[in-house]
Amino acid sequence: MRILFIGDIVGRAGRAVLLEHLAILRRDWALDFVIVNAENAAGGFGLTEAICQEFLDAGADCLTLGNHAWDQKEALVFIERQPRLIRPLNYPAGTAGRGANLFEAKSGARVLVMNAMGRIFMDPLDDPFAGVDRELSACPLGEVCDAAVVDFHAETTSEKMAMGHFCDGRASLIVGTHTHVPTADAQILPGGSAYQTDAGMCGDYDSVIGMNKAEPLQRFTRRIPQGRFEPANGPGTLCGVAVETDDGTGLAKSVAPVRIGGRLAETRPAFWA
Repeated sequence: MRILFIGDIVGRAGRAVLLEHLAILRRDWALDFVIVNAENAAGGFGLTEAICQEFLDAGADCLTLGNHAWDQKEALVFIERQPRLIRPLNYPAGTAGRGANLFEAKSGARVLVMNAMGRIFMDPLDDPFAGVDRELSACPLGEVCDAAVVDFHAETTSEKMAMGHFCDGRASLIVGTHTHVPTADAQILPGGSAYQTDAGMCGDYDSVIGMNKAEPLQRFTRRIPQGRFEPANGPGTLCGVAVETDDGTGLAKSVAPVRIGGRLAETRPAFWA
């Protein structure tokens, strides 16, 4: 199975580069399933129902969220009627929406997608490791699902790497989001799971993690805010991770970073050339 995970969409620049390329990538790479982290899509903070539907119509199979899940208050309502929108599973019981779901790819394959949030330098939610373990145990790879993807929305590389090894052999892909910078460690772990510490963002990289430079620089140098954070709106780069899985086991055969457009050096998976 061919799976593309696309990192955090940040503002208008991120939306534009995603919408420019997604349909072409689905066609040219014969993608079976596409996951998009959309938690910064609406002005850099949260997701609206209109943008959610725009991404699904453009070719995303499901969307994941993170710590900005509820910045647009309408998300608390429309997430209940949108099964293709996944929020962190370790929010307290009773939180709107769902933290994992089993989807059917266009090929008929079953894809488990889950989203969890780290706890180091983040909101102190429930234990993400226990939550991910429950979902993977309830839907075993190669038995109940044909592929399993874990989007771990976390601040520190150590917590993300720990989650990768914790899930190794039980998931097709464990990928980090949230820090908006693509890491250079795409690999297949010893147990057969694909892993990358952070997928990077889709947005303008002439910025501070997707935001106009002036306000972050003001806060770092003067410690006095002068205004709101606003997304940078220059040419965007699409960043993500490409994975090809084994049809028998659901584990990874190949993994590679994806960077297209904008300021970063382009890279595409050679195994889909």
